[in-house]
Amino acid sequence: MSTIAVTEGLLSPALQRTLVARGLQVEPLALPPPGGAIRLEEPSPVQRPRVALLAAAALPGAPDEAYALLGRLRAEGWALVLVGAVPAAVAPLVAEEVHAWLPLPVEELPLVAALRSALAADSLRSELARAREELDRKEAEARSLYEVGTALSTERDLDRLQGLILRRCRELTRADAGSLYLLDEGQNQQRVLRFEVAQNDSVQSSYQRLTMPLDEHSLAGYVALTGRTLNLADAYDLPAGAPYRFNHTFDERMGYRTRSMLVVPLRNHEGDVIAVLQLINCKRSFRTRLASPEAVEREVVAFPPQAEAVLGAFASQAAVALDNRLLLESIERLFEDFVHAAVSAIEARDPTTAGHSERVAELALGLAQAVNERGGERWQRVHFSQQQVRELRYAGLLHDFGKIGVREHVLVKARKLYEGQLEAIRLRFVLARQAMEVDHLRAQLALALEQGAEAGRSAGEALAEEHRRRLRELDEDLATVVAANEPTVLDQASSRRLAEIAALSYRDAEGQARPLLDPAELGALSVRRGSLSEAERREIESHVAHTYHVLSLMPWTRELRAVPLIAGAHHEKLDGSGYPRGLKADEIPLQSRMLAIADIYDALTASDRPYKRAVPPEKALDILRDEARLGHLDPDLLDLFIERQIYQVTAHDRQLVASG
Repeated sequence: MSTIAVTEGLLSPALQRTLVARGLQVEPLALPPPGGAIRLEEPSPVQRPRVALLAAAALPGAPDEAYALLGRLRAEGWALVLVGAVPAAVAPLVAEEVHAWLPLPVEELPLVAALRSALAADSLRSELARAREELDRKEAEARSLYEVGTALSTERDLDRLQGLILRRCRELTRADAGSLYLLDEGQNQQRVLRFEVAQNDSVQSSYQRLTMPLDEHSLAGYVALTGRTLNLADAYDLPAGAPYRFNHTFDERMGYRTRSMLVVPLRNHEGDVIAVLQLINCKRSFRTRLASPEAVEREVVAFPPQAEAVLGAFASQAAVALDNRLLLESIERLFEDFVHAAVSAIEARDPTTAGHSERVAELALGLAQAVNERGGERWQRVHFSQQQVRELRYAGLLHDFGKIGVREHVLVKARKLYEGQLEAIRLRFVLARQAMEVDHLRAQLALALEQGAEAGRSAGEALAEEHRRRLRELDEDLATVVAANEPTVLDQASSRRLAEIAALSYRDAEGQARPLLDPAELGALSVRRGSLSEAERREIESHVAHTYHVLSLMPWTRELRAVPLIAGAHHEKLDGSGYPRGLKADEIPLQSRMLAIADIYDALTASDRPYKRAVPPEKALDILRDEARLGHLDPDLLDLFIERQIYQVTAHDRQLVASG
């Protein structure tokens, strides 16, 4: 019913009855004092369209006051019809602010015509206002969706992305609370719902991530399986025969009251449901807090169809962003597994270095963290981002990956001779001993035949003593070979003796004279320090070049593209004497210098190397200091490594420190 508010005394009772008979509601209108609000004398629900029938004589005489009064009436939604002579001072305002003007006395037909025209115009104006309001709302939603889409496309952290999706959905639908479920695979390849994140503006409560069966008994499970949206006016009053049930455990535990719910599937680009959004309690105002059940009854309404529409538009964006992030995370997990598999493959070829790659990565990351925290003149402009730390970790784990290109018998060579070589030498010495035994017995027999048993007795004693001397010398020669085979420093005397042993010979099974040591064996035993010949050392050192080459073939992301360079330069030295490229100082990445310190320290202190003894931590640090003084290692990084006790980062090293 349309409302006509009339200035007191303006219409006769007969005219008022005529208007009522025409379906209009007539109420008195009291004009306010200047600055006051327009009020009906008797409160009643005001419905649009509505018209204010105003006596011109009631207008203030001052133009400014009259203009303000008319403006306030129009602002409150009244269509204005002016009745009676207009004062000359305010006449110019009539055409601008008033819809129609009627002379006195008021007659029925002109009045009805003016009112109909005013009501139609007011109705049209109201429709236009509502259209503009709806347009503004749509524009606001579009802006919000654009902003949300931008935020979703830039957010890289999965946890923050999930929280952002839920928060934006709640803002768009004025939901007080909500939760997000992801579809996942549990044990035995069974699909499950994984409860990921929950938010509630009215109740502070912690939550735990958990999994639940994927079936139609839960609201989220039903939506995930069917792909249908659920819009429930009251979660405690579900449709009859519905397979799903509402779990009110949270309400009972927290004193909360769940009423309206909107449960929506999130689909990826292939149309598969990958997640479920569950929104709770649509509020009249998003800022309202539901502090009591009474507040829920007063402030909570059902989710309107518009909420479903806007949420559907947003859900498609959110699903794509979430699916992309989940896909990227799965790729990252796959790559992480590949890296660990690669490390395992390296360690399988060289079991003596098991754990080395992990420890080097940990030590290098400890140094990076110390650089980030230290600041100071040297490190003022250096800060490792999260991605750079990840890049350094991969470089540390894969710094020896090139060992797959080194022959295994060289890679695991613990002594100067290979195992088969030493066994062959031992066999030669056995044959040489047997030949001596045969020669001695033949000499004894010849002596007995020539001089007789009694006559040859004294000569036989001398012959036996010479035989024992030669056997002792043979045993000493073998002991010299065995001692020289150890990866220790070879002295000059042992080196000369090896050359003399190499000049000795034995007779093989065919009676041919053969050297006790062949040239290759003599060369290996003559290595002055360690267990590797020069050729073998170059082959071992080539693992760094292999590391760089193989890692460069991998399709690294932009954030990780420096992994090959960092890993491939960990044996470079500041003075250019390192390998494989002889880089100097600033040519060597800072991360590679960190790996160099970590690699040398762990190699020195490792207790699992069969070819050397573990060096105590303090002695290892002294060796690192000497390397820094020689211009091989970065002295500032080493100072930080020692000052911050980075060498105690790994459990391996902490155990070494504890044991002294």
